[in-house]
Amino acid sequence: MVATHPDDETLGAGGTLHRLADAGVTVHVLAVACCTHPMWGGHSDVDVRFEEFQEACDALGVSGRAIGWVDDDRARSPWSHQAELVSLIESGTAVSLTRVRPDVLLMPARNGFHQDHRAVHAACLATVRPGGFRKPTPRFVLGYAGPEDSWTPTLEQWSVLVDTTAHWPAKEKALAAYSSQLREDGHPRSIAAIRKLDAAHGVSVGAQFAERFVPYRIAD
Repeated sequence: MVATHPDDETLGAGGTLHRLADAGVTVHVLAVACCTHPMWGGHSDVDVRFEEFQEACDALGVSGRAIGWVDDDRARSPWSHQAELVSLIESGTAVSLTRVRPDVLLMPARNGFHQDHRAVHAACLATVRPGGFRKPTPRFVLGYAGPEDSWTPTLEQWSVLVDTTAHWPAKEKALAAYSSQLREDGHPRSIAAIRKLDAAHGVSVGAQFAERFVPYRIAD
C-alpha cells in the first residue's frame, strides 16, 4: 500500500489491511511524506507521527513499513517533486514496489481534494503502468479515499467494497493510535464519523462495516 501521509493507510483502508494480514497475506505500507507543517491543526512533531505510524501498523498487522520523506522540501510539497516521487514509490525504500513486487496495490484515488494525494495518485499510476517497474505489475490496483474526500466534486466509480466487519476493532485501535490527528465527534476525522462512514458503506453490501475502492486494474 502507498499512503500519502502516516494515518492515510488507516483512514482509507485500515480494515482491509487487517483483513489481508489476518488471512496470512504479507502487508507492506509506504507512507510518502511526513513533516512539521501541521495538518488540520494536528501535532507537528514528526517523532510523534512516526511513533503513531508504528503503533497503527502494529495494530493492523502490517509487516513492512517505511516513511519516505521526512521534514524536507519534498515532504512539504510532494506535488512539486513528481519525478522524485515516482522514483520513491518505485524503488526508494525497502517497501517500494520493485522490492516488494506486490500482487495488490492500494493507492490514493484520483478524487482526493488534497494536492499531495493527487500527486501520489499520479505517481502510483506512472509506476504501475504496463511495462513499468520491471514487470510483472500488480494484478489488482485499487484506489482508496480519506474521510474528507467526499468534499471533492470529482466522481469515480466506487464499485469494489470489502466487508471489514470483523476487522473494525483493529481499525479502531489503529485510528486511536493517531491521537495527534484525531478530532472531536462531528469532524470527518473523528472515530465516530469514520465508524458511520464505514457503516454506510457496509449497508450497500449487507455488512455492518465495509471499505470502498475504485478499481484501476483487476486482472486474474
